Amino acid sequence: MFMWQQAWSSDWQPDPGAGPIYLQIAKLVTERIALGLALPGEKLPSARQLATLLGVNPNTAVHAYAQLETAGISETRRGLGTFIRAQLDVAALRKTLLQRAARDYLARAAGLGVSIEEAVAMVREVADAGADG
Repeated sequence: MFMWQQAWSSDWQPDPGAGPIYLQIAKLVTERIALGLALPGEKLPSARQLATLLGVNPNTAVHAYAQLETAGISETRRGLGTFIRAQLDVAALRKTLLQRAARDYLARAAGLGVSIEEAVAMVREVADAGADG
């Protein structure tokens, strides 16, 4: 099983302004899968273990797992636990997350009165600066 404790508990903090904690946990799991830190077919920690690792109520972890199952990311195998779906298309998952991030960025840029062209140019500027520095 993946080293959940080392990879997650040290860098995750619930954000009171980011919506329900169970959704934040579901997002965390999804992002870890997209990053390749957890693989299709891999067993997830039990809801109780996850709750302990993240310092949340076990019911919150159960709710997060239910969200992941509804999204088609995980599956519960009776008597065995919760697993990342073996047939999960990680590339499609990454694309979905990137699209969501792009929509969020463009919405924030629009809120600042910035055009799409200016927003895209800024992404290129930041990317170029990162490549040089």
